[in-house]
Amino acid sequence: MTQTDRPDPFHGGEHALQQQAGVRERIAELGARMVRDQMPDPHRELFGRLPFVLVGSVDGDGWPQASLLAGPPGFVRTPDARTLVIDALPHPADPLATALRVGASIGVLAIEPHTRRRNRLNGVVAALSTGGIEIAVRQSFGNCPKYIQARQAQWTDTDPAREVRVTQAGRLDEAARALVSGADTYFIASSVPPDRLGASAAHGVDVSHRGGRPGFVRVQCGSDGVDTLTVPDFSGNNLFNTLGNLTVHPRAGLLFVDFATPALVQLSVDSEIVATGPDVAAFSGALRVLRHRVHGVRRFEGLPALTWGAAQPSPFLQATGRWAR
Repeated sequence: MTQTDRPDPFHGGEHALQQQAGVRERIAELGARMVRDQMPDPHRELFGRLPFVLVGSVDGDGWPQASLLAGPPGFVRTPDARTLVIDALPHPADPLATALRVGASIGVLAIEPHTRRRNRLNGVVAALSTGGIEIAVRQSFGNCPKYIQARQAQWTDTDPAREVRVTQAGRLDEAARALVSGADTYFIASSVPPDRLGASAAHGVDVSHRGGRPGFVRVQCGSDGVDTLTVPDFSGNNLFNTLGNLTVHPRAGLLFVDFATPALVQLSVDSEIVATGPDVAAFSGALRVLRHRVHGVRRFEGLPALTWGAAQPSPFLQATGRWAR
């Protein structure tokens, strides 16, 4: 199959935002070269040396979820350019555990923060074992290094029977609120169910990275008692994968990592893209903002088995602002 024969890798939501940004023709021309149906060698090499990957899935209630799987470097393998194997499984309380089934759509983000390298992969679960997941690759593409804080992750070979505490709630508790409101990084999973796109081949699950100055995620509680996160959206690669998905299916899963202690916070949110207004004007560098209304919170204490080095802020953050207090 030649590049020109490949199906359009973008769906209607992505097309619309690319058109609004004035990049639709350029992205259409580059799309077949940017979004491949197999992993290039540099991507395979990166996967093979990582101590963690991010995984996007969809739970039984239709909410996208972002999860983190960790292991010693080499726990992610690529037997060939169209197959990715992750030799790790999620904690039983992680929604990924029940989402994993043969044929399920899945998204993977490979990110090496200290070198600011990242690439993304979308595919389907091809096989499951007692020790891991085999993924058949459908799309593979690189991402720019913008807004990644350079911090090194290291696998810690601790007792696999270590205690993991899991709490669930409908709102952020004090610990979760502190982590989210002080974050400089989070990960977002989004999806488009097949029935939203008709015959398009561009449906599936995606997981991506978002970064900013500490505090770029503003947390507010509305009069209805629902926690809302407001986040600036900066200039990126103009593919609009995440925002395009949210345009078609405005649900997302967010993952916040505590880089000081082993802890994770997963949020189920519905999301709104706000293109204009006072919040956009108030944040330097913002092209738009995302509003995430929280519907579910899951906090893991004791995961992942990683330690993190000190962060070196992305130089791209110099062109961005802060929320006024």
